[in-house]
Amino acid sequence: MGRSNPRLGSMVPRSHSAGKDAGGTASSPKRNPPPGGLEKLRIAEEAPLGEQLLLATLKVRIPNDRPWPGPFSRAHSGLTLEILNRSEVSETVSVSDVWIRGRPAGVWAREIAAFPDVSKVDSLAEVGEGCIYRVTYENPPVIYLYRKLGLPIHFPLTVQAGFLRWELVARRSESEPVLNYVRSVDPEFQVVSIRRRPLRSHLPELTDAQQTLLSRAMEAGYFAVPRGITLTELARQLDRSKSAVSEALAIIERKLLESAVRPSGVYA
Repeated sequence: MGRSNPRLGSMVPRSHSAGKDAGGTASSPKRNPPPGGLEKLRIAEEAPLGEQLLLATLKVRIPNDRPWPGPFSRAHSGLTLEILNRSEVSETVSVSDVWIRGRPAGVWAREIAAFPDVSKVDSLAEVGEGCIYRVTYENPPVIYLYRKLGLPIHFPLTVQAGFLRWELVARRSESEPVLNYVRSVDPEFQVVSIRRRPLRSHLPELTDAQQTLLSRAMEAGYFAVPRGITLTELARQLDRSKSAVSEALAIIERKLLESAVRPSGVYA
């Protein structure tokens, strides 16, 4: 996460805070290596199955300097971080709830707050053998890219030893800019798994307005655990009544649940 050039149990309440002031010749036979990560993506994308929704799980090395989960997790390679949600504070700043293993509660708050792209850290609660931290930070470039493409970020995101694992869900035309960004950050990124399905079967009969609402709600953290925004706040952001948004989301959820039980192809 950059600044001028931004980059990529029981609950026990706590109230700790940490923050900062504001060749071969022509006759030589060619050998084709087995498909790697990029080759598998190419095969999956080029198969003639019409318009497809690509679901790819990626493992990407986070740059050494920022965003903060990269250098932090490299310094503590035995830890696992789960980024649970994201909400916008402003055009350039976001806040996320992050579960990190380690006790006592708040043990990592001061260290996280020292990173240059982090402006505030609150330790919220003990969960399992770790703690949930609410981190306010500068957006990495991938946030702006997802915003431009209108794509939701699928949570949770897992970070360990400097590597981020996330699921890319997008149309083929939308996935290419994201993959180009991933290549620029980590040319040796891994494709852990690939799935695809016809777009119309994945999002059955969703109107453009419903798809937009779903993306906005997911981006705002409405479906995150814990929830990043209330229904009332979401309705206010959308300039719609709470009852109208609730009813529209219920219809979308029913359609998606119905489609989830349909078989889909898996490409590995």
